[in-house]
Amino acid sequence: MHAALAQEAKPEASGNDGTKLETVIVTANRRAENIKEVPMSISAIKGDALDTYGANGQDIRFLSSRVPSLNIESDFGRSFPRFYIRGLGNTDFDLNASQPVGLIYDDIVQESPILKGFPVFDVDQVEVLRGPQGTLFGRNSPAGVIKFDSAKPTRTFEGYGSVGYGNYGAINLEGAVNVPLNQDWAMRISGQGQSRNDRVTNPLSTGTKTFEGYHDNAARVQFLYKNSGFSALFNLHGRDMAGNATLFRANIIQKGTNDIVPGFDYGSYPTDGLNKQTLTSSGANAHLRWDLDGLTVHSITGYDKAKFYSRADVDGGYGCNSPWCPPNTPTGPGNLFNSETADGLPYLRQITQEVRVESNTKDPLQWIAGLYYFNEKIQVDSFDYDSLHGNVQDGYAVQHQNAKSYAAFGSVNYAVNDQFKVRAGMRYTKDSKDFDAQRTWQPGNNDAPSAVISANPSASNVTWDLSGSYALDKSTNLFARVATGYRAPSIQGRLLFAPGTNAQLNQNSISVANSEKNLSFEAGIKKDFLDNTARLSATVFQYTAKDLQLTAGSGGVNQNRLVNADKATGQGFEIDGQANLNRNWKATLGVSYNDTKIKDPNLFVATCGNGGTLCTVTNPVGPFPGTAAINGNPLPRAPKWVGNFTLKYTTQVGEGTLYAVTDWAYKDSYNMFLYEAAEYKAKSLLEGGLRVGYQWADGKYELAAYGRNITNKQQVIAAIDFDNLTGILNEPRSYGVQFKANF
Repeated sequence: MHAALAQEAKPEASGNDGTKLETVIVTANRRAENIKEVPMSISAIKGDALDTYGANGQDIRFLSSRVPSLNIESDFGRSFPRFYIRGLGNTDFDLNASQPVGLIYDDIVQESPILKGFPVFDVDQVEVLRGPQGTLFGRNSPAGVIKFDSAKPTRTFEGYGSVGYGNYGAINLEGAVNVPLNQDWAMRISGQGQSRNDRVTNPLSTGTKTFEGYHDNAARVQFLYKNSGFSALFNLHGRDMAGNATLFRANIIQKGTNDIVPGFDYGSYPTDGLNKQTLTSSGANAHLRWDLDGLTVHSITGYDKAKFYSRADVDGGYGCNSPWCPPNTPTGPGNLFNSETADGLPYLRQITQEVRVESNTKDPLQWIAGLYYFNEKIQVDSFDYDSLHGNVQDGYAVQHQNAKSYAAFGSVNYAVNDQFKVRAGMRYTKDSKDFDAQRTWQPGNNDAPSAVISANPSASNVTWDLSGSYALDKSTNLFARVATGYRAPSIQGRLLFAPGTNAQLNQNSISVANSEKNLSFEAGIKKDFLDNTARLSATVFQYTAKDLQLTAGSGGVNQNRLVNADKATGQGFEIDGQANLNRNWKATLGVSYNDTKIKDPNLFVATCGNGGTLCTVTNPVGPFPGTAAINGNPLPRAPKWVGNFTLKYTTQVGEGTLYAVTDWAYKDSYNMFLYEAAEYKAKSLLEGGLRVGYQWADGKYELAAYGRNITNKQQVIAAIDFDNLTGILNEPRSYGVQFKANF
């Protein structure tokens, strides 16, 4: 899906009749290049495709399955997205969790999972770079990188505005204005406002009464200066979101199956807990560029900060019938264990600095060299509340983490001849973390605070890549690539529900995962055919991740531990296709197959609460009661098959253009956790969208109607396995209208 489903072809030669495909330019190697000539597996989405996928106001998860091998999910709702490429990701829900998929927004790495969810608006292009990206993009990208590039200021006065209205009172606003200030300066202001009314009701007199409404606003201001051989781009951005945490729905999974229980009502959520989520973030970055004789110098400085708070009823129901609960407590639905918690980031600050020098000649040898610095400081608060006695706080723990990273990197490209080009790169990275945690208030037991527990892991690593491309002819390129990736050590210090009294907590109450390393091979073909009206990209790949960082749930309480699997392997293929069938019909098709496997005969994890008696575990029993051996299991949240398809029809009607476009995304079944259980194996999911619209005044105005998840398919896509069959559902059907004006 190199080009967007609704992009019109740009004339590339005289005689273009409107059916020719446009050239797609990407910056995967930190230079602007034709995607066909870049020797790696890449997908790019831009233009009207982003408008179509995000028309209903969904957060960044609307990109999930829209390109091969990409999955995105969240247990927090509109915040904290978790990304998976070729099956590699991280299911950890702690707020200091690291991920093996890097997210780069306007050349600034967004390390915290809270920063990764910044809204997608006024974006020129989204690039998905599959496979390790350890040379030019660095640490914590062994699975790949998702790269967002905002529309930049230009010397033309122009802009657009869009307003949409949908079911549940959804209002979606977006707009941008570009203003040339003088001969040297230009400014671009863009923003997005999204809101929706509550659509779920609590029928009880206790707890929060309505859910799933939100207000999510974001803005960006950019200033561009250009004069002679120097340019400077300054970017200010921010977000303010308020809504609900994800609804955990108790006992909605039928035991022994992955079906929803009969009589389930999406609009009803009986609970005795409170539910609230807020997120504010802001940042600034500066891109300075000097074009000198023979080389170009870049300086990229980034600063981001955020505050976050999320509170939810984890058990997903009301009351309590566990042994420790008061007798005769009204309870439902099903088994409940009374858990209401909150997590917060009262402080998050990230600073990045990159200095990069690159050649700018037309010589056969081209090179890039640079230095990189990263520093992040965070505080994580964890709270427990007593839902049975007025939702009062009865527990607290705190974490602090200071992460630093230094890197030096370089890359060379050499054109052996007009047909054959080779690339090689290397990066040295040094990482360190200073971490401490303390439980000052054990849930239900207000004794003396625990000791402060600390960890100080550090690691250094060299990553590299080697690739080559060969042009068989003007329309066909072959490529091959071998690359390594690296993920820095991670810490899981969620002490609030760690077993034992405060006095018994010790160094073993937290977990540290060693650094993870990935070696990947891929080869493929990129070809334009049928007189440049169709395009195909196909890749086969194989990778081995050593010391793979995995997140193991406790099975009984709201607690995680990090473990290193000896290794995991993945293999498969990706196919990206696009075709302008004629002047009226355009289509895209994407398919991927990811066969992943954990390989560690000694690795076992806890299963669902009460020693695995509440779910149907299908793995061999581990060495201790309530555990399962997971050797040979696929990676969690890693569907084998991912597919997407779009078809667009346009025709001239009067003085304008009428169009209809449908898009479909398919995700195969997958394990929700490291172990396999009948209840916790997500079903395959096919979701479709439809958009019908009319453009007039030479494309200046557009009116459209849209629908997302048009079949209203509802199923469990994630779960909590502490003590009951609590599930999380996909988004229900949404629909609405949208008007857009360009000037």
